[in-house]
Amino acid sequence: MPKRHTRQSIKAPLGAAVRALRAAHATLAVAESCTGGGLGYILTSVPGSSAFFVGGVIAYANEVKRELLGVPAKQLARHGAVSRAVANAMACGVRERLQATWGIGITGIAGPTGGSWRKPVGTVWIAVAGPDAKLTTKCYHFSGNRAEIRQAAIKSALEMLAACLAREKKMD
Repeated sequence: MPKRHTRQSIKAPLGAAVRALRAAHATLAVAESCTGGGLGYILTSVPGSSAFFVGGVIAYANEVKRELLGVPAKQLARHGAVSRAVANAMACGVRERLQATWGIGITGIAGPTGGSWRKPVGTVWIAVAGPDAKLTTKCYHFSGNRAEIRQAAIKSALEMLAACLAREKKMD
């Protein structure tokens, strides 16, 4: 049975990411596909989130990825929407366009349909773009139903952001 990612399990990585953003006086923008705005929703549930959260783009259609985030059409054609290249472009694009310190890009297949043998349901790419064009990107293979996959992606994005902020702090 897959682990259920509840609001409670998201609480710790959310707290860590928010504390790190506030300590660094940094801002965040998000570009979401398969999570459908869930990350933005969780972030704005924090009182005072306007101090660190700039905003987000729900880029479900490839046209939105291209037009609003600047994802190159060639990358979409060559790698597909669920790929490292597109997650990176989404994170960099939202960071640049919303003028945030950090950007997160999430693209994946939450299911129950849409998967293939190369990219099965549960495949999610998450990218975190930071200052000086630093990128951290990971591919996850989550299990569970649509809601569980989306929650797992949100939790993982928060964990990745907190880890990137911690590394950035150590470099200071």
